[in-house]
Amino acid sequence: MAPPTGPLNLDVEAISGICGSISIAAWVVVFSPQIKENFQRGSADGLSVPFIILWLLGDVFNILGAILQGVLPTMLILAIYYTIADFVLLAQCFYYKGFTWKDELSSAQPKPPNVIVGEPNERTGLLRNHLEERERRGSGWSHLSPAMPLVPEASVAPPPTPTRLQAIIWNSVAVVMVCVAGIVGWLLSRHYSNGQPDSHAGEGLPSFDIWGQIFGWLCAVLYLGSRLPQLLLNWRRKSTEGVSILFFLFACLGNLTYVLSIFAYDPHCAESHCKPGEAERIYGRYILVNASWLAGSLGTLLLDLGIFAQFFIYSKDDSLNEDEVVDDDDDNFDERRFDDRPLLQRAGSGLA
Repeated sequence: MAPPTGPLNLDVEAISGICGSISIAAWVVVFSPQIKENFQRGSADGLSVPFIILWLLGDVFNILGAILQGVLPTMLILAIYYTIADFVLLAQCFYYKGFTWKDELSSAQPKPPNVIVGEPNERTGLLRNHLEERERRGSGWSHLSPAMPLVPEASVAPPPTPTRLQAIIWNSVAVVMVCVAGIVGWLLSRHYSNGQPDSHAGEGLPSFDIWGQIFGWLCAVLYLGSRLPQLLLNWRRKSTEGVSILFFLFACLGNLTYVLSIFAYDPHCAESHCKPGEAERIYGRYILVNASWLAGSLGTLLLDLGIFAQFFIYSKDDSLNEDEVVDDDDDNFDERRFDDRPLLQRAGSGLA
């Protein structure tokens, strides 16, 4: 047991409560960044459907195992919330992708040719700009009226992409806010629980439930298997575009604090004073009872680190590809815009 550290009395049970509250706060908001990402893009191509389905099945077995085994109330509350949020995210995937169980790579759209808008030459149509403007504004002839002159519409510039530093700052602020919310929640619950009788007195050794353990280990296997389709989809696409990094960042925070809340357990003996070795036996049996939930959380935490590695690897590849595209566009612009040779000597004129 950890000794008290001041007026807050942060013993092992308090640490477990703080970690559990932070875990709840992280899992409450974990799906929000990904749902927002899908809505803004109008697509869910970056998210693996088997990943969500396996996660949903794992959460269902998590609820059954938590009820039968009688684990911490924090674990049961989280399991129920996971299941509801999984249905929302799966419905969004089916809405954007259609009712499909497979991850299909979206066909790459061909890059439009680089067209330099400038003075017309022997290859441009005389009414090209007029027809483009007419198609954009409509097929009517109202622009011929003196009251409605033909004025090109101003193009709307897309919002600037945040830099990596800005993204790091924003993600760090979001994580800190979640941690603060969890700590505040623990303080409030601690304030309202003061004066109530201790419910742990005389509880003794934790009991095993066969079906609870079976469902718990099925839950762990499904959680571990759920990350593999997402890792495979990112590898096939060579990109993490469409996947919110905050989605997995909150998942890592939730799993980490969830594991810490289980490990930070203060064994309560059957009598007022523990016999020699009794506290160690109770703690060991408690960890054994919750081993499946620990395995599922720790395993997914390690696999999520692999997804984070893909974020950094493929973000560097995307930046390199953008630099190459910019260089190619500059070269094409120089070749087309500054070709000062006589018309009859230019390649492709048919008169050279």
